[in-house]
Amino acid sequence: MFVKLLTVVFFVILLSKSSSQVLENFTYNGFHPPLNLISLQGIASVTSSGLLTLTNSTSHQTGHAFYTQPIRFKDTPNDAVSSFSTSFVFAIHSQIPTLGGDGIAFVVAPTSTLPSARSGQYLGLFNLMNNGNETNNIFAVELDTIQNNEFDDTNDNHVGIDINSLKSVKSSPAGYWDEKGRFKELTLISGKPMQVWVDYNGRTHQINVTIAPFNHDKPIKPLVSTVRDLSHVFLQDMFLVSVVPLIVFIFSIIFLVRFILRRRRKFAEKLEDWETEFRKNRLKFKDLYYATRGFSDLLGSGGFGSVYKGVMKKKEIAVKRVSNESRQGLKEFVSEIVTIGRMSHRNLVPLLGYCRRKNELLLVYEYMPNGSLDKYLYHSPEVTLDWKQRIKVILGVASALFYLHEDWEQVVIHRASDADYNGRLGDFGLARLCDHGIDHKTTHVAGTWGYLAPDHVRTGKATTATDVFAFGVLLLEVACGRRPIEIDNESGERALLVDWVFGFWNEGNILDAKDPNLGTEYDQREVEMVLKLGLLCSHSNPQARPTMRQVLHYLSGDAMLPDFSPLELHGNEMMLGTHHGIREMGMFTCGSLMVDSVLSGGR
Repeated sequence: MFVKLLTVVFFVILLSKSSSQVLENFTYNGFHPPLNLISLQGIASVTSSGLLTLTNSTSHQTGHAFYTQPIRFKDTPNDAVSSFSTSFVFAIHSQIPTLGGDGIAFVVAPTSTLPSARSGQYLGLFNLMNNGNETNNIFAVELDTIQNNEFDDTNDNHVGIDINSLKSVKSSPAGYWDEKGRFKELTLISGKPMQVWVDYNGRTHQINVTIAPFNHDKPIKPLVSTVRDLSHVFLQDMFLVSVVPLIVFIFSIIFLVRFILRRRRKFAEKLEDWETEFRKNRLKFKDLYYATRGFSDLLGSGGFGSVYKGVMKKKEIAVKRVSNESRQGLKEFVSEIVTIGRMSHRNLVPLLGYCRRKNELLLVYEYMPNGSLDKYLYHSPEVTLDWKQRIKVILGVASALFYLHEDWEQVVIHRASDADYNGRLGDFGLARLCDHGIDHKTTHVAGTWGYLAPDHVRTGKATTATDVFAFGVLLLEVACGRRPIEIDNESGERALLVDWVFGFWNEGNILDAKDPNLGTEYDQREVEMVLKLGLLCSHSNPQARPTMRQVLHYLSGDAMLPDFSPLELHGNEMMLGTHHGIREMGMFTCGSLMVDSVLSGGR
């Protein structure tokens, strides 16, 4: 006999329904060879007219139709199973009206083959030896037309939910509840088309199976309902299959199969209305997660959060995960990121985009492959920078800060900075955008200990002057080869670099503060100028600090550094008093800003 399976259509719909759901989608209308992503097994076949047949005139056989593309039900192996829904239309017609073989099943299986499955009462899913094994990892909805007492079947016309076993966890005689709450019986082998809905809620673990005549609205009340956590059953990736085990001659016809996967995931994102204009600058958290291999390659941590290395579209990136305590308002953050992304300057590390997920903010920068600046300055590095390279770093950062402060159409307050060989500024932190002439908002103080100006700590306000202070610390770092804060080996106390350099200058030998790794190939007057300029930029009084325009003039030799003495700076409380007070506050995490910035080598 010839048995037709007219059409099978899979829908996995990829459509964002909400901030916590995603759906995926493919469709089949007919099955003309060569089949795409459909594997026919057993006695299943395709006719010349494009019809899929799961059974024929051979008895004691099974037909399987697998969708060969695995479906990801979990984001990671240990995650919960995502919500999903399945709907299919079928008809079973038997030559013997009262006998209909063993029925049909919709199955979610761990592999794209079931080689050991047997027909008959085993529904093409299991065999005598493995039926009931927890390692089967199989979920099925059976439309059973034979009563098998060994499996405690309800009757010979029932619908059941099977998990790793043909002994259903819940079953019911076939039928549906109409709109008036009356139960209407259905006969599975009547030959009439019927529709089945299978729904799983990933949060509540509720499994509902509903059945009704084809073209009938989905009943409000399900036929079979139970609570089971499928996270212990499903692997991360699973396969879909339709199964018809054949004992006697029947027509098994499936008109329509629809599968909808709603993945509630840790990659959930929400697009606010005000973000519409920034859409092109926004990156997907999922892409960043996989690009960084689950944020596993930590480059370093600073006052604003942690930085991770990744690869996206064959390009190395650095992803900054902004810590909660340094968050600004979401709208201000996004506006700021997009604005910074518009900047174009050879001394700025390119910002590739941003991502926002729940309360987490991420910045994505181009990765500078040669490592952090501190790699070339601290603790007897294998490769040291000569003075020409160091002054190049300094000039590059100064140029970038000047651009941000004055050349660009908005003032950008950078709370910290760093550079590469060409002086590329990229702190991976947030900048406060302030229109010219407008007071800066007070925000939660965030930054890397050692770079924060005293006025920033006192007022919580980031200004161009606080940037200059941080730049002054950078000048001293580059010239001295020391971190902004180091622990004194004898006393165990923290020593600020600014105080340390000031001590040498106060004793009349400021050049003794230079990095001993410089050797003898350096311009003595230039090194002395950089050290003094670093102290001037680090003045405790923000009004006494030079602007970045003035700094560039000093560094380029277009202007002479003002003649000032240690006594003048000390009298203005530049040192000790103010800095000592900050040192005692203990409100920041120690750590160099250099981990947040990388070198690009020969650019």
